[in-house]
Amino acid sequence: MKLLLGHFSPATAMLWLYSNNISYIQPSTFAGFTRLEELDLGDNPRLRSLAADTFQGLSRLHALHLYHCGLIHLPAGIFQGLHSMQYLHLQDNELEFLEDDLFVDLLNLSHLFLHGNRLWSLHQNTFRGLGALDRLLLHQNRLQWVDRLAFHDLRRLTTLYLFNNSLTELPAESLALLPALEYLRVNANPWECDCKALPLWDWLQRFRGSTSAAVCVAPAELEGRDLKQLRKEELPRCTSGVESLSQGKGGGAGRQRNCTRRGGGRKGKGQNEVTSAKEAGAKGYDPDERGQRGKYDPSTPQAGATAPARRKHRCRPQTSVGPPSGVQQPNSGGVKGHGVSVALNALSLALSYWAVVLR
Repeated sequence: MKLLLGHFSPATAMLWLYSNNISYIQPSTFAGFTRLEELDLGDNPRLRSLAADTFQGLSRLHALHLYHCGLIHLPAGIFQGLHSMQYLHLQDNELEFLEDDLFVDLLNLSHLFLHGNRLWSLHQNTFRGLGALDRLLLHQNRLQWVDRLAFHDLRRLTTLYLFNNSLTELPAESLALLPALEYLRVNANPWECDCKALPLWDWLQRFRGSTSAAVCVAPAELEGRDLKQLRKEELPRCTSGVESLSQGKGGGAGRQRNCTRRGGGRKGKGQNEVTSAKEAGAKGYDPDERGQRGKYDPSTPQAGATAPARRKHRCRPQTSVGPPSGVQQPNSGGVKGHGVSVALNALSLALSYWAVVLR
């Protein structure tokens, strides 16, 4: 079935065309539908593609249903001018990628349904402009990577579903940008609870909303454990090799350090850890910073770790640190000066003795 210009009256306010085996929509089909408030095109799996101007001019549209339409790609500008949109249903399609600023005109969108697609990454500007968004459903995709600023405009988001994806890690900084978040679902992901998981662990300890379990699949000794329920000392710290790889090759930043695992022999949580957790909260950990790097930087491997007193656990160089070559050591100089002084005193006594004898 094909939808063409003139099939429907422009005075229509609600148009339900779901499950009609639609395979093509002429771009001008909805031209002049200035009163249209709800359009349901769902469950038309043969549709597969839409022109960028398909919904142009639908300024009063507040609900658009495009679920289970076999959509592979959404062209840039397809939602341009839809300022009244509140509900957008894009679930159960075959979307693998979302254009930057695809939703930037949806200023009043409150519900965005993207679950059941094939999305594998979320970029910095994927959700830009969605300042009124309340619910974002991204479960049952193939997500492997989330930019640390992916959620930077979602100041009112209360519900985020990320379960049933392929996430091995999640930047804690991306979650810190969600001050209104109440419900987070991250279960059914292959979480790697290594040193890079420490910032996320720290954020989960601070979060006061509802979360699901984040079950570890690695390392082997933590397999099957919930990341949130682990003690900080159970998480491994980054070794010198991991630091070198994460910092890249070349330059001073890639210098290897002789870092040892901290707190390996401790049991339970000591008083210092409780104190340092409070101190970390006072050192600029602000979810309203929108990703600005300050005193607290959860993107670094050591972020959120206990701040030891007097550099107790600072990394020490593998080689000893001494003065540059050619610089005289203070101790050796002092010994030589003392020897010369003794010799002069002895010579003075000898001369005095012979002077007396010769008289």
